[in-house]
Amino acid sequence: MYNDPEAGDHYFQEDSFSEKSIRLGFIRKVYAILCLQIGITAAMIALFIYVDPIKEYSRENPWMWILAFVMTFVIIIVLACCPDFRRKTPINMILLIAFTVCEGFLLGTVSSHYDRDEVLMAIGITAVVSLALTIFAFQTKWDFTMMGGLLFVLVIVLFCFGFLAIFMHNRIVNLVYASLGALIFSAYLVFDTQLMLGGKHKYSLSPEEYIFAALNLYLDIVNLFLFILSIIGSAKD
Repeated sequence: MYNDPEAGDHYFQEDSFSEKSIRLGFIRKVYAILCLQIGITAAMIALFIYVDPIKEYSRENPWMWILAFVMTFVIIIVLACCPDFRRKTPINMILLIAFTVCEGFLLGTVSSHYDRDEVLMAIGITAVVSLALTIFAFQTKWDFTMMGGLLFVLVIVLFCFGFLAIFMHNRIVNLVYASLGALIFSAYLVFDTQLMLGGKHKYSLSPEEYIFAALNLYLDIVNLFLFILSIIGSAKD
C-alpha cells in the first residue's frame, strides 16, 4: 500500500481542526446552559426581594424550602454519580432545570433575609468577579486543573471552620469565613473553567459532559454569590 507523507499530514491537521471544533461547540453549549440557569435563578431571587407576599408565604411555610433542599441534594447526587442520567437527553436537561429551580428558590429564601440593596450589590459584584475570573482562566498560562486535590482539602477546612463559626456568633469570624469561602470558590471557578477548555491543560472534561460542566460552573457562581452576600451583610452589620 502506498503511504503518502503529505496525505498523512493533511489528515492530522483535519483531525486537529475537527477536535477544536468539537471543543468550541462544547464550550458554547455549556455557556448557553449556564446563562439559562443564571436567568432562572435571577428571576427566582427577584420574586423574593420584590414581591412581599411570596416572601411572607415562604416564611410561613418552611416545608417548601425543606422540600427544595431535599430535591436539590437528591438531584445533584444523581447528576454527579450517574453518568447515564446526565448524558441522556432530555432527562439530563429536565433534572438540571429542576435543580436550578430548587436552587433558585433556596437562594431567594436566603436573599429575603437581606436588604434589597445588599442583594443587588452582591449580584453586581458576583457578575464582575465571575467575568474577570473567566477571562483570566481563558488567558492565563497557569494550569489550575492540577489543583483539584488542594481545592478539595481547602473546602473541607472551610466546612470545619464554618461549623465552628456557628457556635462563636462573632461578626469578625463570620467575615473571615465568608472571605475565605469567596476566595476558594473563585479558585474553583477558574479550575472548572479550565477543565471545560481542555487543550493545553493537563486535565479536561469530555465534550459529552456539558451538563456536568455547566453544573460545576453554576455551583461555583452560586457559592461565590452567597459568600459575597454574607461579606456585605457582615460589613454593614
